[in-house]
Amino acid sequence: MNTPEKIRLLIRRRNMILGSIADQTGQTRQNFSNKIKRGDFKESELRQIAEVLGCDLKITFVDRETGEEF
Repeated sequence: MNTPEKIRLLIRRRNMILGSIADQTGQTRQNFSNKIKRGDFKESELRQIAEVLGCDLKITFVDRETGEEF
């Protein structure tokens, strides 16, 4: 599941709409909708979205010979 799919799932689970997330993160609804379609988010935007959705944001890679994850 990619990032936009995860965001959509969380929005549905919380009975919210894309427009309200856009409003609460200071984006236009059109801009937010475009970002969801492209999957084009900055880390700072993902942190804002996570906050609005009541989630913690976890970004991983790790390996360093090989604590794996990704």
